Amino acid sequence: MNFQVLVGNILLALVPAVMWGIQPLILQTIGGKTSNQQMGMSLGALIFSIGVLFFHQPVWSWHLILASFVCGLAWAFGQITQIESFHIIGVSAAMPISTGMQLIGVTLFGIFYFHEWTSTMDYVYGISALIVIILGVFFTAYREKGDNSGKQGAMQRGLFVLVLSTIGQVTYNVIPRMADLNGWDVLFPQGIGMAIGAMAFSFFFDKKPELFSKKSFQNIAAGAAFAIGNIGILLSNKVNGVAVGFTLSQMNVIVNTLGGLILLKESRTSKELKLTIGGLILVAAGGILIGLTK
Repeated sequence: MNFQVLVGNILLALVPAVMWGIQPLILQTIGGKTSNQQMGMSLGALIFSIGVLFFHQPVWSWHLILASFVCGLAWAFGQITQIESFHIIGVSAAMPISTGMQLIGVTLFGIFYFHEWTSTMDYVYGISALIVIILGVFFTAYREKGDNSGKQGAMQRGLFVLVLSTIGQVTYNVIPRMADLNGWDVLFPQGIGMAIGAMAFSFFFDKKPELFSKKSFQNIAAGAAFAIGNIGILLSNKVNGVAVGFTLSQMNVIVNTLGGLILLKESRTSKELKLTIGGLILVAAGGILIGLTK
């Protein structure tokens, strides 16, 4: 692979890193219930996919429709649980943990299902990366004992919700590659799955879901950011491979964690803040190490 192609592929992989980095910041700035935020994101993604149809017509098949629809449902489940975690523990706490768990899950798929690691050095870099990421997640999740504000209990609930989110997010990321789907072709049927999934799953998180309220439409802005990142990851996974493409996209953790701390003013004790920043650095370093397996 020549240098220009390699640089182009890396830049493509960083598009979702930027877009997904600002996505949770937009969601939390606009606010609303979990159902508002999820529906707004889904509507934004669906509108984007409809726009793409004017420029790109897929070769329709039941294989494409069903695989893309299931992919959209998986995303809806993974995303709404991730949004719920923002309400429980905040963006700056949730995103490094979510990123770390997704990196591990998708990388394991890349190793064992797609056989993307072929050399001894791939395994040296890769296993080292996974260890570093796990340490980073542990540091980020740390909460000081003796805190009577209920943060420890909130963190436990948040971690459980993030495990559920990881299942959905990992499934969403690997289905297009498993089904050998073109990144542009999947967008519309995937968008339908996202919207239907958003409506269905919202009833599990809000007693009275607000699917088409003012806040839902305002959160379409977050959906637009997601949609741009979405096409970036679908195309990137195709040219870079899942282990590398997804890993580089997850550098969004730097944007959204610092944004949560600085822009959203999410509180930390001095020790927790130091460990959060340290954990963030470790997760990012682990992602770079996995990138070296390319």
